Amino acid sequence: MPKVFIYVIDRDFGFAPNPFHGSCTLATCKPGIRKSAAPGDWVVGMGGSRLKATGRCIYAMRVGRKLSFNDYWNSTEFRSKRPVRNGSKKMMVGDNIYFQDPARHRWHQVDSHHSNADGSPNPHNIERDTRVDAVLISNHFYYFGSEAPVVPNWILRGLGYENGRSYRVFDLDAHGYKLVRWLEGKFSKCLNRVLADPFDFDDSVARYSVKTNRISVPPRSSSRR
Repeated sequence: MPKVFIYVIDRDFGFAPNPFHGSCTLATCKPGIRKSAAPGDWVVGMGGSRLKATGRCIYAMRVGRKLSFNDYWNSTEFRSKRPVRNGSKKMMVGDNIYFQDPARHRWHQVDSHHSNADGSPNPHNIERDTRVDAVLISNHFYYFGSEAPVVPNWILRGLGYENGRSYRVFDLDAHGYKLVRWLEGKFSKCLNRVLADPFDFDDSVARYSVKTNRISVPPRSSSRR
């Protein structure tokens, strides 16, 4: 039976998830969801208190494929998701950042949102992200970003939803269908579109470290789109 995974997004840079270049991908963070979710399941990211978006849906994606990091990295289809840190905002937050040397079994991390401030690999983020060798890919998604709509209270109450860490899982047929039916019915014209910029898009140059749970943003020298 398909599942619905619901979690709270604390940071929304367009990195995790990455809704750009024609598909929505979850390639970093949330190792538990990346391990457990399968094609046909839904992943829903709700707004958190830091974003002042509690009870609002930032994105929802129906998982279509699940790839290893090496398959994701080597695929020409997802070459545009490799980060370019001196490029546009969309290019800076690319999430295609890991590949493994098959001979040495060593993970490589390219310069990205999850690297150190100088672009060098961040071992703490590498350890957390690669704990699960899986990338979730969707070509059936809704990304609302900073225009995240409020989910009706009757749906949240029915799920027993509360903001919190980690995530919750619901059977699609038993409980999650009301949320999915609301999204599919109300926002059918928004399918596979980026409706608005991510909440934190203006800080696309930022870096994040799981060790400190902090975001570092260098001084702005110019404005990028």
